[in-house]
Amino acid sequence: MIKILGAEALRNACNDDLLVLQKMADASKGQELIGQRRAEEALKLGLGIKADGFNVFVSGEDGTGKLTAVKMFLEKKVKTEPVPGDWCYVNDFQDAYQPKRLFLPTGHANALKKDMKSLIHETVQSLMKVFESEEYAKRRQEISDKHQQQQIALSAIVDQKAAKESLIIKQTPWEIYTVAVQNGEPITDEAFEALPEEEKKKIAEKQTGFADEVAGMLKEQRKLEKEAVASFEKLETEVASFAINTLIDEIKTRYATFPEVIAYLQSVRDDILSNLGAFLISHKESFAGGNNKANNYLSRYEVNALIDNSGQTGAPIIIETNPTYNNLIGRVEKESVMGSLVTDFTMIRKGSLHQANGGYLIIRAAELFKNYFSWEALKRAIRNKEILIEEAMDQLGYLTTKSLKPQPIPLQVKVILVGSPYYYHVLYAVDNDFKNLFKVKVDFNAEMERNPDNTASYMLFLNSLGIKEPIGKPDAEALKKIIEFGSRLAEDQQKLSTRFGRIADLLREANHYALEEHATVISGRHIQMAVEKKAYRSNLIQEKINEMIQEKQILIDITGTKTGQVNALSVIDMGDLMFGKPNRITCSINLGKAGIVAIEREAELSGPIHTKGVLILTGYLAEKFFQDKPVSLSARLVFEQSYAEVEGDSASSTELYALLSGLAKLPIKQGIAVTGSVNQKGEVQAIGGINEKIEGYFELCKLIGLNGEQGVMIPSSNARHLMLKEEILEAVRQHQFNIWTVDTIDDGIEILTGIRAGTIEEEGTVNGMVNKVLKGFSEKMKSFGESGEDELAKQNGQVHWVSDITSQ
Repeated sequence: MIKILGAEALRNACNDDLLVLQKMADASKGQELIGQRRAEEALKLGLGIKADGFNVFVSGEDGTGKLTAVKMFLEKKVKTEPVPGDWCYVNDFQDAYQPKRLFLPTGHANALKKDMKSLIHETVQSLMKVFESEEYAKRRQEISDKHQQQQIALSAIVDQKAAKESLIIKQTPWEIYTVAVQNGEPITDEAFEALPEEEKKKIAEKQTGFADEVAGMLKEQRKLEKEAVASFEKLETEVASFAINTLIDEIKTRYATFPEVIAYLQSVRDDILSNLGAFLISHKESFAGGNNKANNYLSRYEVNALIDNSGQTGAPIIIETNPTYNNLIGRVEKESVMGSLVTDFTMIRKGSLHQANGGYLIIRAAELFKNYFSWEALKRAIRNKEILIEEAMDQLGYLTTKSLKPQPIPLQVKVILVGSPYYYHVLYAVDNDFKNLFKVKVDFNAEMERNPDNTASYMLFLNSLGIKEPIGKPDAEALKKIIEFGSRLAEDQQKLSTRFGRIADLLREANHYALEEHATVISGRHIQMAVEKKAYRSNLIQEKINEMIQEKQILIDITGTKTGQVNALSVIDMGDLMFGKPNRITCSINLGKAGIVAIEREAELSGPIHTKGVLILTGYLAEKFFQDKPVSLSARLVFEQSYAEVEGDSASSTELYALLSGLAKLPIKQGIAVTGSVNQKGEVQAIGGINEKIEGYFELCKLIGLNGEQGVMIPSSNARHLMLKEEILEAVRQHQFNIWTVDTIDDGIEILTGIRAGTIEEEGTVNGMVNKVLKGFSEKMKSFGESGEDELAKQNGQVHWVSDITSQ
């Protein structure tokens, strides 16, 4: 059915009662997911189920506010959830390369860190005081005197035995030996040499025989020295234990309900007592300015408070904006000392998984997959329910260096990935782990129904934006313009776009123009100015194309009539701007067997969808005109002055109109541009970019001159998608521009030619004329005979990619 649209049908103007909508908006405050009921239900399910694998993937187009909405939803939810506990790393005194983890209730990590720092400081002071006391010096002197007396007594016994043998004991720092005595004095070397050989032999035998006595004395001396050392150590341990136990017991009382902390404090006590010398020496060195990882022995007793949730209210919500491997799972830092890299457990740093443990971690999928190892590390952590900090290179297993391997921390987190549908479908298709780990899909719709509830939600969003940012208040006309802009973004009169980023940007820009004019409110004119200025900043190429058409560099006729020539409409997408552009389609026809040939296809400039569209034309002609005769047609279709690939089927109806015009020798009104795809039954189908196509053609007609006969013919099913500029509505009201809707090719050809389509049997109708021409072609083909057909095929000379249609 043919219908010419009035101005009221070209745009769904907002005529709602804004006061009522404002009351509805106030009543719906606190709504986080505007117009996303499906997504809200899925999100509640995913966040409510605590079972393994029920992590969430939030899917939707950019600009729909997925991340902001999820964050707002979570902020409300976590208020009723418990704050997770704290995690620390401490030294393993048995193996320093494997630091131990400690779990503590909320707020106790930093408390333990401070307590340990205070403990070590007080322990040092206490030990220094004890070891410098008179009592300690007295007890040490007693041990020393006792040892000295034992040494003297032992020496006296051996000396007495030596004297009986006329020998004395001589001792140097490196040996003990005996010397013969003569007349009460040690015999000199000269005197010894002067003795008779027999006497010298006797003395030598005495010295040799006494060697065992000397060895026994040495053994006994070493034993006494060990006993003395043991006595000193025992004294030091007793004294130090007395000083340390009181301090450690005081801390133990504060952590009596935490067995892991009690065990750690006990290991600290044992290590200090086992290494008292190093402990005290390290204190002196650090006091002297030698405080670094290479020589600060006392750092082994520090506590690395990895996660302290003392300032947290509710479960944590972490948004990781840069999900590198280290930012996710943490890292072990290193410090350069004397040209070498050193590290210890105090240099273990947390990752976002640690921060989100017990809560929620939100990651943008696009950022996650930019970083090596991050996806695999995230999956491993979720699957194993633990965070294992290790070097990224260890993942490869080729090149590793000796480093720390901290004890893994148990993980309980809900991971929320936010990304486009592309990421979801690719991951679901190629990654089996994804299916098992992210079982809940939250699908954000890019549009919602335009009803009072959702319109009120728009106002709620605008109100909240005005609270968060210094933006002026839009008046009633501005609000209506914004709502209409939402329908334009959705490309549907009965829907509103949920791409709130675009809505917010429009309001911000309108606010800028209002401030420039010192206006107290944002008016509808400011909104309109923001829309137009944004288009103006980006439409230079569109203006250049229109100039080339006006100057006849690109040939487009918008007046008069032509046979076998129609103006199609295409859309050029520049990223930040889409605009419509007319394209001349022409058709040349002659007797032959080639069928329909698309020149773009022959030149390899046709995409698969465009090729399909041309093939559909063959099916339409076959069913309608070639039921009683063989194909005797060669027709060539082409987009004139097109030098890039042609893709899409929105011009297939236009190509068919050109073909019918060429066959019937009926001129087509050049002021009417056409868009719409067609099926084999001749039904005209909806296409995309309808508003951009009409507005682009209108701009060209306005530039060259409107005459009241120009317009655009569109599929009837696209009528609800019209949200055209006010300028076009005014031109329609003034009968300077027209919009027609059609259901079938017959409807369209009547508008373009002014002649009724009719049936193939009716003379004087378009279809009757086409059928008559095709019948004539068939009869002429028969007169040529087989040799003539071969000759025609050679003349036509194309590669016949469209299969011939022949009646049986």
